[in-house]
Amino acid sequence: MKKEKKERVLSEAEKRRLEHFEKISEELKQQGYTRHDLIIDMGKANVFAIVLLIPLFVIGYWLYYKVNQRFDISNFKMLFFLVAYLVLIVVHELIHGLCWSIFTPHHFKDIEFGLMKPSMNPYCTCLVPLKKGQHIFGTVMPLILLGIIPMIAGIVMGNHSLMFLGILMVDGAAGDILIIHKILSYKSQSQDTVYMDHPTEAGGVVFER
Repeated sequence: MKKEKKERVLSEAEKRRLEHFEKISEELKQQGYTRHDLIIDMGKANVFAIVLLIPLFVIGYWLYYKVNQRFDISNFKMLFFLVAYLVLIVVHELIHGLCWSIFTPHHFKDIEFGLMKPSMNPYCTCLVPLKKGQHIFGTVMPLILLGIIPMIAGIVMGNHSLMFLGILMVDGAAGDILIIHKILSYKSQSQDTVYMDHPTEAGGVVFER
């Protein structure tokens, strides 16, 4: 007999977001929009992040050696690296919020930050609908600014620590990559679409009419 999946208990913040989301969802429904969830499976996202590390390390270190003809890790400082990594995890979420807030009616007031329990990972979510390009812009910028650019800069400058940090930040954006893939893979039949973060799950929701 198949065991029923235990329903997750929502936090107070999630309950408030869900109530706010349902209100907006009903307003959009009254305007003729239909809703489609674009949820990602966190278990698969974690597996993707682990698998993604392999090509990132292979490509990163291969390019590093091709450019610099050496591997110099003598200046690698573990404590500094760990502190920088933890700080950038928070900065990652701040970049999401800053980029999305450019397009929201009340700017930073339409952005919410918090910690996911029990993992205590920081998160950022946008509380209002955005256009497709606006949503993707805010989703992809941490990957570019904290991952791809430092990784390339580290390779070009021969800075192993910077490259290594960039690799980890690219991998840390694995969930964002899957969300963007989900959005781009969705074939809408309408030109009138808006996108929102899902209030309680990883991923988003598209409304179209």
